[in-house]
Amino acid sequence: MKEVSIYTDGACRGNPGPGGWAAVLLYNGYRREISGFEPATTNQRMELRAAVEALKALREPCRVRLYSDSAYLINAFRLGWLERWQRNGWRTVNNLPVDNQDLWRELLNLTRKHQVEWIKIKGHADTKENLRCDELARQAIPRQDFSS
Repeated sequence: MKEVSIYTDGACRGNPGPGGWAAVLLYNGYRREISGFEPATTNQRMELRAAVEALKALREPCRVRLYSDSAYLINAFRLGWLERWQRNGWRTVNNLPVDNQDLWRELLNLTRKHQVEWIKIKGHADTKENLRCDELARQAIPRQDFSS
């Protein structure tokens, strides 16, 4: 299996508001940057969307080290939140529907294809690739002139 490192980030102007997501994929000296935009979203959705799109970009099953500054994303996998939500019929411990179920389900499907290690990194620190993802995610959000 190929070993790939992926860095992801999401950004939102307002929460909710227009949002962007980005990922940097690194494999054997190769680098690929991807990003996208959603007009009405939340920061958490953009964090998840970045991971979804990055894993979807892989053409074959890979061993992945996925780095994110999103505790929401990383903890859901590392602390067993997803298993608990599924056992509870996609309900939280407070018996509320889990937010972003569509993206969580997509991520679960993708993790059946790839072996993913979820790694939490500090946001806006000195991690070069995380800073690049933040820049790409913010650039993906179109600037709009609200003065008229």
